Amino acid sequence: MLGPSGCGKTTLLRLIAGLETPDAGVIRFDGHDMTGVPSHLRDFGMMFQDFSLFPHMNVRDNIAFGLRMHRRPPVEIAARVAEMLELIDLKEFADRDVASLSGGEQQRVALARALAPSPRLLMLDEPLGALDRALRERLMVEVRDILKHIGMTAVYVTHDQTEAFAVGDRLAVMNAGRIEQVASPWETYHYPATPFVAKFLGYQNLIPGIVDATSEIETAIGLFRLTDAPLLAGSTVTLLIKPTIDRIGSPSAGETGPAHIDGVVDEVAFRGRFSQLWLTTGETQLLFETNGDLSLNVGDTIRVYIVPAQLQVYESGSVRHS
Repeated sequence: MLGPSGCGKTTLLRLIAGLETPDAGVIRFDGHDMTGVPSHLRDFGMMFQDFSLFPHMNVRDNIAFGLRMHRRPPVEIAARVAEMLELIDLKEFADRDVASLSGGEQQRVALARALAPSPRLLMLDEPLGALDRALRERLMVEVRDILKHIGMTAVYVTHDQTEAFAVGDRLAVMNAGRIEQVASPWETYHYPATPFVAKFLGYQNLIPGIVDATSEIETAIGLFRLTDAPLLAGSTVTLLIKPTIDRIGSPSAGETGPAHIDGVVDEVAFRGRFSQLWLTTGETQLLFETNGDLSLNVGDTIRVYIVPAQLQVYESGSVRHS
């Protein structure tokens, strides 16, 4: 579950966990209505952002805590803890004080503790939010690998799209208490279902427009045509121009070829794996990106050619791809 802070991700997670009661509707798991089932009888596991490890217990006892609460036999507890230590690659840390562990090691212990009782569903609420970027990049892959290895279904909450793309098989993008799109990470990124999803994923070029009698979209920066089914003439739409640059040239008087945008270069910024180009046309500023070198200067007047695959249009309640 992906979305900005305050959009309802954690509330939804707490509803699934049984820590909150829904005002309406039902919560189903594996076809069964769980709405009235107490939290402790749902057999769901939960891992929090702050890990919530017990500082007075060592690693072994932290992992064993849930098993003891379930009154498992000591022999079974010992075997399961050993299995979890092997899974998270911390066998030699079993008797360590959790306070002596690094943030990444504590995160793995918290994951092992949540997994030890073999819950039917694991819920993770911003589990990497307290860690620095480099550590998060490594651990998000580790978390996915562990969950895949044991075949555990998980609901994972984050506001970080990179984390969501790395971990999730399916994304639910939330906004103001509602889910705006459910899709694979690839589909979500390449075909955002609403203007909100597009903005949240970092797309900048969202332009209001009106559909004319020939199904072209009139905007403040020019006319654009999609290649799929015709749009309703006179309807108001929002046009998304994806930032990938197909070709750059110089403005030519009277050119009637491919769709293009003429503008003045505001800024060129090198971002490591790609470069960004900010372009102003009329009163509209647009953002484009390329993996190549942009040998441009601020103040240059250029033409950016637009291919149909860059265009996506949002009608009321629907989305069209070119």
